[in-house]
Amino acid sequence: METAIQVKNVTKIYRLYEKPIDRLKESLFPGGKCLHRDFYALKDISFDVKKGESVGIIGVNGSGKSTILKIITGVLTPTDGEVTVNGKVSALLELGAGFNMEYTGRENVYMNGTMMGFSKAEMDEKLPEILEFADIGEFIDQPVKNYSSGMFVRLAFALAINVEPEILIVDEALSVGDVFFQAKCYHRMDELRRNGTTILMVTHDMSSVLKYCDRTIVLHKGKKISEGKPGEMVDLYKKILAGQMDLVDEMLAEKNGGAGSKAAAEKDAAETGAQVSTEKSASAPALMRDKMNVNPNVNEYGNGKAHIVDFGMTDEKGKLTSLVLKGETFTIKERIRFSEKVESPIFTFTIKDKKGNDLTGTNTLFEGKETGTAQAGDEYEVSFTQRMDLQGGEYLVSMSCTGFEKGVHTVYHRLYDLLNLTVISNKNTVGVYDTNSQVELHKKS
Repeated sequence: METAIQVKNVTKIYRLYEKPIDRLKESLFPGGKCLHRDFYALKDISFDVKKGESVGIIGVNGSGKSTILKIITGVLTPTDGEVTVNGKVSALLELGAGFNMEYTGRENVYMNGTMMGFSKAEMDEKLPEILEFADIGEFIDQPVKNYSSGMFVRLAFALAINVEPEILIVDEALSVGDVFFQAKCYHRMDELRRNGTTILMVTHDMSSVLKYCDRTIVLHKGKKISEGKPGEMVDLYKKILAGQMDLVDEMLAEKNGGAGSKAAAEKDAAETGAQVSTEKSASAPALMRDKMNVNPNVNEYGNGKAHIVDFGMTDEKGKLTSLVLKGETFTIKERIRFSEKVESPIFTFTIKDKKGNDLTGTNTLFEGKETGTAQAGDEYEVSFTQRMDLQGGEYLVSMSCTGFEKGVHTVYHRLYDLLNLTVISNKNTVGVYDTNSQVELHKKS
């Protein structure tokens, strides 16, 4: 199979200066004191993309995903290494790339078409299809500086996929559009893929990676960690996101035929429902929170009679993670230490969307779990295990320990928007959660 994109030993280094004046000093006195430090955005990256292949690039923020796409499309020049592209490229990078803000939408369409090598007559033919797909109405003749982000991405994507690209490169741009436009875009991408268009995409949407990609590349801190089947690479990404680098090393050793031993037998998932243990730990356990994606600006308050000292989330295999597959069970765990006597403490969790709307949650009171009387120095461990039926997307998890004192609801310790929760889904339905409908269809004669 022919190669559409070849990336060979690409390195990108940025010079970082403590003060802007240092850049000037160094340029005026090139033989003088070095006033910068080198930052490797990419370090010795190599991979190939075959013609007709759909490849995803994933990694945490700052891993170099967007940088490598900009180098492939010619927006950036590598410090070292080379990139070879065989085919007509249509790229959709960050919002606004390639558009003149003072031009109208129509003028930008023609300008970009010319840059791609199309004549005016050819763009005249393509224009109706582009306008129909973008569906922005009379705004097509308004300066794009007046566009909303949604209109902007509609026009940019409509242009990118309706110019018969041999190679389509997409960088997270679809996260801006509404759900219906996203569905239309993915349907069109599926058509392009079936027709032999090469697709290279960067995304944080793991469900898109699983559904649309033939192969996936994982970047971390500017280096290529691994590449392979999407499911395997998403599992690797989950471990990186959770900070489980020991498990990452073990997984890579196994994949590369190294000496890494297989992971120990995985623990069975906890019994569904809230389970409370009032036994004190014999020895201090390793902290779950150190392996979680914790909000650095978490909002916390309480009267201090109790303190949530540790917390985490596990998938149905019992592994700490911030990513959960839709349809699988997952567990939210909390460890609480009491500094004063508390009668019948209540342990809670809540899941919110990014706008702060409460979507679901429960507590030991709702679940009918007796918690007894906590004495000063006691530690409780509580786990809530349930099936994940929320739609794929990003959510926030809050936790608290509360109770009632003389009939008044009292907060002992509350942590708002504590953890990030990413739900990965191969099938989203309408609304916030999936009703898991069982569909039967019979054709009547």
